[in-house]
Amino acid sequence: MTTSPAPGPWLRNFRPAPGAPVRLVCLPHAGGSAGFFYPVARELAPRVEVLAVQYPGRQDRLREPAVPDIGTLAERIAGELGPWTDRPYALFGHSMGAIVAFETARRLQEAGRAPVGLFVSGRRAPALDHAGDRQPVTDAEVLAEVRELNGTGDVLLDDEATLKLILPALRSDYQAVRDYRYRTGPALACPVTAFTGDRDPKAELGQVRAWRQHTRSAFEVNVLPGGHFFLVDRAAEVWGLVEDRLTALSGAPVPAPPGAGRG
Repeated sequence: MTTSPAPGPWLRNFRPAPGAPVRLVCLPHAGGSAGFFYPVARELAPRVEVLAVQYPGRQDRLREPAVPDIGTLAERIAGELGPWTDRPYALFGHSMGAIVAFETARRLQEAGRAPVGLFVSGRRAPALDHAGDRQPVTDAEVLAEVRELNGTGDVLLDDEATLKLILPALRSDYQAVRDYRYRTGPALACPVTAFTGDRDPKAELGQVRAWRQHTRSAFEVNVLPGGHFFLVDRAAEVWGLVEDRLTALSGAPVPAPPGAGRG
């Protein structure tokens, strides 16, 4: 019987699906955690086995120091994914997670274990990062942007005890984004599928289309109604499109059990 590897501290496998023909590795936004993708695992299993990355410095890894460097995160994640590349897999990243996913894909491709696809959401192309905007630096600026983008409920930000727990990870993640600099290198061999909200101030359509230069394979952009966290309100559309693309990339999906739906 086929089994899934045992996940370590970097990966969460909320709904193991050892019979799935493809895996999807999801990387969260700045300040985000693996739990953000629990609904995705519930939605796509058993057709797709969903893994969610848990960065250090949050939730059950709260006592570990956060990693304020995109390259270091990508190196560690690429190493952790080794046992999970025994079947076709793709990467999905939202906002900061899109850059981490891209850099992880580059490292896995260099190691001869390239993904079959890269899905990026809510982020301009890496080559355009830092183009014409000022990144938040102080805690007050970081929190103001989080509120503006609606990435964390105001109730959490208004609770002093909760804020004390989440602020170090937010601070570290924003530093990682500020310090990131794209380095030229070979384009990805896999297709890139991009998503953006039509009112997302962090990922305007022209900037998202520039992801085209980062692949020598197929490329597409999907624009959905919403702001930076459009994928929360448009979850059914986003994950339906992701599953359709994964099916095309990996072959026929495992049939769902009788009477099962997508919900």
